[in-house]
Amino acid sequence: MTESHVKTISAELSLKNAQVMAVQDLLSEGSTVPFIARYRKEATGSLDEVAITAIRDRLQQLAELDLRRKSILKSLEDHGHLTDALQQDVLAAGTLAELEDLYLPYRPKRRTRAMIAREKGLEPLAQILLEQSGADPQAAAAEFVDPAKEVDDIAAALAGARDIIAERINEDQQSRAELRKLYSSRATLQCRVAAGKEAEGAKYRDYFDWQEDAATAPSHRVLAMRRGEKEDILNLSITPPEQNALQLLEDLFVTGDREDAAEVRFALQDSYKRLLSRSMETEIRLATKKKADTEAIKVFSENLRELLLSPPLGGQAGDGYRSRLSHRL
Repeated sequence: MTESHVKTISAELSLKNAQVMAVQDLLSEGSTVPFIARYRKEATGSLDEVAITAIRDRLQQLAELDLRRKSILKSLEDHGHLTDALQQDVLAAGTLAELEDLYLPYRPKRRTRAMIAREKGLEPLAQILLEQSGADPQAAAAEFVDPAKEVDDIAAALAGARDIIAERINEDQQSRAELRKLYSSRATLQCRVAAGKEAEGAKYRDYFDWQEDAATAPSHRVLAMRRGEKEDILNLSITPPEQNALQLLEDLFVTGDREDAAEVRFALQDSYKRLLSRSMETEIRLATKKKADTEAIKVFSENLRELLLSPPLGGQAGDGYRSRLSHRL
């Protein structure tokens, strides 16, 4: 663990550097969270299990972030993309999402529609449209018609240019960051029964036509819907209102009101529906699953603790047993 990690965790959790270091050292020695909380109070400054668990989890996250950062820097260098500015951005990224957004434009990928359009020489046309200076798209595209490059007409040229624009929007850091916030705050769990699965999936009937906010959905319902989806009984989607997402992107990329701006708007809609919405939904699915798992484990732990602490004999004997067991736990 680096000194910067200690400072990061200390600042995030409002703890002293020495407390974070003590927990890290004890964990590295194989000590468990309950053991540290109960028997190493003098070393940690009497941190409870909640604080120690938070330190442990954040240590793991930062370690994973460092490994991914190292891997990305190597890939960028191997493929000749690494610049001083890009390296500084990668080193400064504070979350895995930020890191992946930086890497996305350079990540080795299968041959995309935008790549094919670039091979046909349509990148300059895409740039003309993106400038939204009032250029006539039809006239501009006519300059790029070339049957030898499989650009047979104006429509094909404009379609290729829009593919390039769509990929640029998908790989733009700001658009991904803003959409990520929208998904986190406005996404809705929408659940429907799969066609012909009504009888087979009777135990999931509560979710045959269900909708609720993803941010506030209780863990037991999230996990139930995911189980139903895994069993091919339910169809589940997690998305914000589409119009809100499209408006957010228009505010970022549409700067004109002429025909060239209309082409950018078409590309923007394609980018969201074909690329961005899929990757954002994958992220929110992982986030809601992780949150639901954490809440479910917490509820199970609390229920188990209450069960173990309940007096089995009643009266004085039970109270004494409860007291001794509470001390052990």
